[in-house]
Amino acid sequence: MTEDEATRRLTRYGPNTVAAEHTVRLRARVAAQLRDPLIMVLLGAIALTLAIGDHADSIVIALVIVVNTTVGVVQEIRADHAVTALSALSAPGARVRRGGVEREVSSADVVPGDLVLLGEGDIVPADAQLRHASALLLDESMMTGEAVPVDKALLPGSPEASRLQAGTIVLRGRGVAHVTATGKASALGRIAQLLDTRPQPTPLQHRLAALGRVLALVTLGLCLLVFGLGLARGTDIGTMAVTAISLAVAAVPESLPAVVTLALALGARRMAARHALVRRLSAVETLGSVSVLATDKTGTLTEGRMVVERVWTPQAEAGFTGSGYDPAGEVVVAGGGEIDSVRELLRAAALCNDARLRPPSEADDGRWTALGDPTEAALLAAAAKAGCDDQRELDARYPRTGEEPFDSLRKRMTTLHGTPEGSCLVCLKGAPEVVLDEAVLAAPPALIRRARENAAALAADGYRVLAIASALRDEAPTRVRDGETGLRLLGLAALSDPPKKAAAATLADCRAAGITPVLITGDHPATARAIASRVGVLDDGATHADVVTGRALAAGEVPDPTQVRVFARIDPKQKLDIVEAWRARGHVTAMTGDGVNDGPALRHADIGVAMGRRGTEVARQAADLVLTDDELSTVVAAVEEGRRVYDNIRRFLLYGLAGGAAEILVMLVGPLLGLPLPLRAGQILWINLLTHGLTGVALGAEPVSPGSMRRPPRPPEQHVLGDGLWQRMFFLGAVVTVISLAAGLGARALDRPWQSVLFLSLLVAQLGVVLGLRDRLLTRENLFLPVAVVVSAGLAVAALYVPVLRAVLDTVALGWSELALAAAVGVPAFLAARLSGHVWMRRPGDTHVRRES
Repeated sequence: MTEDEATRRLTRYGPNTVAAEHTVRLRARVAAQLRDPLIMVLLGAIALTLAIGDHADSIVIALVIVVNTTVGVVQEIRADHAVTALSALSAPGARVRRGGVEREVSSADVVPGDLVLLGEGDIVPADAQLRHASALLLDESMMTGEAVPVDKALLPGSPEASRLQAGTIVLRGRGVAHVTATGKASALGRIAQLLDTRPQPTPLQHRLAALGRVLALVTLGLCLLVFGLGLARGTDIGTMAVTAISLAVAAVPESLPAVVTLALALGARRMAARHALVRRLSAVETLGSVSVLATDKTGTLTEGRMVVERVWTPQAEAGFTGSGYDPAGEVVVAGGGEIDSVRELLRAAALCNDARLRPPSEADDGRWTALGDPTEAALLAAAAKAGCDDQRELDARYPRTGEEPFDSLRKRMTTLHGTPEGSCLVCLKGAPEVVLDEAVLAAPPALIRRARENAAALAADGYRVLAIASALRDEAPTRVRDGETGLRLLGLAALSDPPKKAAAATLADCRAAGITPVLITGDHPATARAIASRVGVLDDGATHADVVTGRALAAGEVPDPTQVRVFARIDPKQKLDIVEAWRARGHVTAMTGDGVNDGPALRHADIGVAMGRRGTEVARQAADLVLTDDELSTVVAAVEEGRRVYDNIRRFLLYGLAGGAAEILVMLVGPLLGLPLPLRAGQILWINLLTHGLTGVALGAEPVSPGSMRRPPRPPEQHVLGDGLWQRMFFLGAVVTVISLAAGLGARALDRPWQSVLFLSLLVAQLGVVLGLRDRLLTRENLFLPVAVVVSAGLAVAALYVPVLRAVLDTVALGWSELALAAAVGVPAFLAARLSGHVWMRRPGDTHVRRES
């Protein structure tokens, strides 16, 4: 099918998406904002003020409702746009053949009639019918509920064996399928239409909603007290009712849910800009608590571009030059030996191979790249260096007639090939421990023993070692596995995957942030130890167990896996066990992976991290975080963003609750000091509008704190007001109350308009607090905050001099001395905010919450 035809069919059948995206109409968003309990209280307050003829307060309350509703709706829309953009970035891909050319497209662009190419780790993008299959094994449990994988093949009279359903997972083998149904017409689409696709609140949003309900009850109780005290002083019931209601709304940060949603969504967008694609918003808040980073080796700590450096055969040893997948390089045979045995080994490795080398292009920065497994691509490059035939010529001369693909349990791959003479060539490659076995090789025990010694020596030097064998049969075996006996040992290939230049520094950053790095790999223990030592996972003076194998773990020889820093020869189930062991100790785990076998561990870890470039579709869909650059340092950057988001939410809470507490205390304590009605309802609401509106939202965009990555991770069970936040809230609330009342009492003593001075002082004090809460005072990263402070201060002054606002808010124009008195209040408020940070904030390097074993 041509691209033009594919485009026409996409228009005809629609995108291959299983469920329509849930959209919220504007009027529904507005209605949801107006249904908020506190907004409904304000609506009642409007009715009350209109009934008693207090039109000025009615106007102020209505303005507050309009502004709060507008801000809330705008923030919701921005958050939805951010999440939608992230969803588009994380859409799964599919390999299709169009116009005779293989290419990768978004699964949403797959159309009926496409030829889809499937390999291990792929998710079937649409309902399809097999056209070709080789050892194809699918997990259909999500569709059928059957836990046992299903073999798929072209069997006469059995159409079900060749039918594929969208959403199922390729566990093994390869296949080519013809798409028959996409989107809602697929089996998965019909099921998906029964699901609720609306975004769900994150755990943090649930906790903050519960906190909001508690605060509302406490605040309403205190406001009733203010209401009662006002009546006792003889103030009319209508005025006190409006004042109490306004105070209740002003004291509770009602914009908190919108600010949190926006902070999480924009945090996810910032992570995407730093190559960390967040697939679930809840991951943003969890990242700040990560205390263990379980990482694999290949492509994460290492370059992921394998190079064959040494080859050992029973007849000769050779070294290779060159870098990456570039087939240019030399072969140096030790002792002037013959190269024939080396060529024979590399020819078998090139035949038992599913990778391809792609010549340099501008998109690849002028480098040779690999299509397929990096190890197999390195073998192809080495074969070219040794002068073996081109891969296409090899495939034509020795066509593949059968195969048993590599899987993580068997640790080997076998292929059958026809020869020009009509016989069958068996080629096998795999891990030395499974190939160098008398059951596989027809070789003297002494040779097998010598090969094992060489394999161990090479692995101890940090190489990945493959054993390669072959045999010539008169006839092809009935089953491929039947041919895996009586083979001739060709030798060993030692491949190097050097550590990334930034790996050691990245792991050092992890430790500085209180995150424990753990290496989990399927490689040889000696290889794992060599890499772990080079990147700093293992220290010279480490007291932890050195390297533990999967066999020792299965035998129960490791009483506490959390004391181990390097695991080797680990199978998929054991990855999950290791993650669960850390979680049982109360740690928050981030697990990196890229293969099908990593899926369970990625799903069960608190933060599953998949590699975006080389990862399988299964890994990407199971993960919470996808690294588009496959760099481990991006995980550290994502953790930093997670801490930034959580710190800003706590900073907004501190600011909003301290200001609300101050307003309540002013209304409670003021009358006791001779100020009959300290503030009118409209004045309280105007203060709330300027503080929680402009400056509150701006506070959510503050840059990351300088010491955020030099302190231990936040315990996940910690209350959002924990770690000294509630103490700071009461301290700042008390300071703002004292200095504001002092300004008001001073103005009264001088026979000046004390209520207007108190109004301006209370607002200026809160603006001083918000500036004092900044970790970076002079940063240019969030210019919106100082601008918001200036605008808020300007609107506060306007309330004293603009006739319309003066009439509505019942304020009086102040002279220069009164303005100076109110402005001076901001200085002690600023200093108190700075002081509270030094007294109650956790210092970088504190260990009272560090939980590393």
